[in-house]
Amino acid sequence: MIWQLATFTHKNSKLRIGVIIDDHVLTYPQQHTIADLITNLRDDGDIVPTQTVSRYALADVNLVSRVVAPLSIRDFYAFEEHVATANRNRGRDVPSQWYEIPVFYFSNPNEVYGDGDIVPYPIGSQKLDYELEVAAVIGKQGRNIAAEDAENYILGYTIYNDWSARDIQAQEMRVGLGPAKGKDFAQSFGRLLVTPEEIADKRTDRVGVYDLEMVARVNGEERSRGNWQSLHWSFGEMIARASAGATLYPGDVIGSGTVGTGCLLEVTAGQGPYLQVGDVVELEIKRLGTLRNTVGQSENA
Repeated sequence: MIWQLATFTHKNSKLRIGVIIDDHVLTYPQQHTIADLITNLRDDGDIVPTQTVSRYALADVNLVSRVVAPLSIRDFYAFEEHVATANRNRGRDVPSQWYEIPVFYFSNPNEVYGDGDIVPYPIGSQKLDYELEVAAVIGKQGRNIAAEDAENYILGYTIYNDWSARDIQAQEMRVGLGPAKGKDFAQSFGRLLVTPEEIADKRTDRVGVYDLEMVARVNGEERSRGNWQSLHWSFGEMIARASAGATLYPGDVIGSGTVGTGCLLEVTAGQGPYLQVGDVVELEIKRLGTLRNTVGQSENA
């Protein structure tokens, strides 16, 4: 299945979440969180209109966003080419520990944007960058998940732009902690959530790794190109690491990290120019669609 998730209101209702199918939004009367929605999606499979599902014409709702804020975001650092280039730009080799364990940081699930949204320029930054990534959305609760079983816990995959304020990121990481504020201001996700079954013909022999091209364009000009299958750490290995001694819940997001060449920091060797107000950033992953955002004015402008 390919789902489009949505956040919406209907008449005077509170903010609700649902699934866009054709020209309608389907939702469950008792659901309150992304976890409720995903649990029902897994149970229903094709989410057909039944007596337990509320159905609204798309034209009759106020569509707030075509994405639903995740419960949590763990963003990994799993593409070797990106890691090698980022370290080379800092004048060092890849740390040996990177080859021992998949590493991640927690990002901000409360600053989420969808396809077509304007992303404000981060306050205090002059070096805004995009990051071309894949994200897996967890579909059922699990703990201490084995890497070979991990895809049974994935509801679907989507495009992920982990926006980065490179100057703020560099400043805070010199302290030995982060990235934090350099990533805190915006995450954007594609409107399509594509189940593993939908792309099974592109599956490799590694769990959660697919032979699918990834491209980034700025103002229509191609700046980045890579392939999902170049992951050093598979989604299976990432999920095993994330769930070790910690419970993953429906609605948690696992990010891949940036594909090789997948940001301006890489393709300009850290010299820029970086993104400017008015730039249109378009990320495309074959079979997962396209995520397009425009860079807006800073909130303190």
